[in-house]
Amino acid sequence: MKNSGPHSHQGGAGRPGDGVAAQATPDGRTRHEVARLLLEDGPMTAGVVADRLGISPTAVRRHLDALLADGEAETRDAPRRGPRGRGRPAKLFLLTETGRARFGHAYDDLAVAALRFLAEHAGEEAVRAFAERRAAGMVEPHRAAITAADGPAGRAEALAAALSREGYAASARQVGAPATGAGAQLCQHHCPVAHVAAEFPQLCEAETEAFAELLGTHVQRLATIARGDTVCTTHVPAENPPGLQAKAPDGGKRE
Repeated sequence: MKNSGPHSHQGGAGRPGDGVAAQATPDGRTRHEVARLLLEDGPMTAGVVADRLGISPTAVRRHLDALLADGEAETRDAPRRGPRGRGRPAKLFLLTETGRARFGHAYDDLAVAALRFLAEHAGEEAVRAFAERRAAGMVEPHRAAITAADGPAGRAEALAAALSREGYAASARQVGAPATGAGAQLCQHHCPVAHVAAEFPQLCEAETEAFAELLGTHVQRLATIARGDTVCTTHVPAENPPGLQAKAPDGGKRE
């Protein structure tokens, strides 16, 4: 169920290999970069896309229109700032599930069928054990680099880099005033197993527990792509809530 990365072209939903052919031309490569930007940093306006990619607004609009026509992108009104003025509100563009599929949702049906079989014949505990094994396999190769970082926020940044290498297009940023030590927010802009996790939330739960153990602090999942959000968001506090004992990042207990 592991994906080879956010730029993997293992095939989308129902049309394996179409993504490779589509990117064989300059237009196809540019369109893929537009879609990738919406995946990692969207929703955003056409003007922002043009600025970020350094191409003309006309060209961006053409690629966005093509993504809309193919059902790979959709729009929503941007929130207004200040007094309501005349004219239509700006449009924000974001990827649909079909658009996300170009970055890898291969074998979803097979994975769901396998987990259903496992649940039926071995029980829910077997599914849970599988989810925990998968989460451990995802983060363990990066444990040394993550645990070497300073503090939960630093480890969150290292974890984001590791998750990006695993295909999750992740980022981390400080939230709250630095003086208050509010913590960090870990965002996964892509989930290669979102369709599977929608039916088997144990995958998300096991990931969250693995993150907490690795970061050495209690973490809280605020949003997941599997539940229909546009990004998986995990809050990483600078300190544990009073009375909560966290595991140290080496797997032991903090005193």
